[in-house]
Amino acid sequence: MKNLLALLCLTLAGLTANAKGKDSADIQMAEQIKQIQKIESKITYKTGSINLSNGLATINVPAGYKFLNAADAKYIIEDVWGNLKGQSPLGLILPANQMASIADYAFIVEYDDIGFVKDEDADEIDYTELLTNMKAETIESNKQRQAQGITPMTLMGWAEKPYYDKDKKVLYWAKDYLVEGETEHTLNYDIRILGRKGVLTLQAVGSMQSIDSVNKAKTDILNMVAFNTGNKYTDFNSSTDNVAAWTIGGLVAGKVLAKVGFFAVILKFLKFILLGLAVAGGAIWRFVTGRKKKQEDELVYETVDNNKEIS
Repeated sequence: MKNLLALLCLTLAGLTANAKGKDSADIQMAEQIKQIQKIESKITYKTGSINLSNGLATINVPAGYKFLNAADAKYIIEDVWGNLKGQSPLGLILPANQMASIADYAFIVEYDDIGFVKDEDADEIDYTELLTNMKAETIESNKQRQAQGITPMTLMGWAEKPYYDKDKKVLYWAKDYLVEGETEHTLNYDIRILGRKGVLTLQAVGSMQSIDSVNKAKTDILNMVAFNTGNKYTDFNSSTDNVAAWTIGGLVAGKVLAKVGFFAVILKFLKFILLGLAVAGGAIWRFVTGRKKKQEDELVYETVDNNKEIS
């Protein structure tokens, strides 16, 4: 198959042609394929050099990956994944051979103009103590979640301990969450690129099963995205630019997210049965902290040419 959408069309054609006598699973499969086709027809994948937010930064998307602009990313995050309205992504990065609605993982690109983040505290942070405090805050926040009818969740620990590259001004870490009633853990993987007036946020969403794939993609992702000249960390002007209220520890603890509803979770489940194979355990995205989403069911498909974009 040349691409995934062509594969879906062929599968749907076969199901439709043999509709009589099909059981409910086949009918459901056909409807799910139609749903995916409809989603794909509304978005446009891009590669190459892409300008972000009127010259703030540039992303160079190589073969093996593809990109959705701000409008398409917002549509996927809010309308397809089912998250709260009001998201403000700059875009979405995902593997070239997968579809946004059901990809194994995706990186949401955002920008937070919180000001210049000082990094003097980076070498002094006790991440074990910080994790203990974050777990306690999660327990306390669950009271608010339950009051709002939102499912409680537990911070299990670091999926990857925080690390700050002082030379590149890049911070990354990963958290392991367990949402009440679920057996599969949720991955919350964060990358922050520090800039002159704020922070570029790259948030990987997926299940814990996708952590190896995310780790493999991390270097590629970091090489794609960079602040443009004038917006880089080294361009900071102490006489004119604002200094952020948060330091490195505050970014990891999620204090910045408090203003947009930290720990607000939207749950959504879709069961995909494609190509006659039922996949147990898999997923569709779940956001953690109001922005991240877990995948609940995995789409099974044939290997495709990674260099081809879905038309």
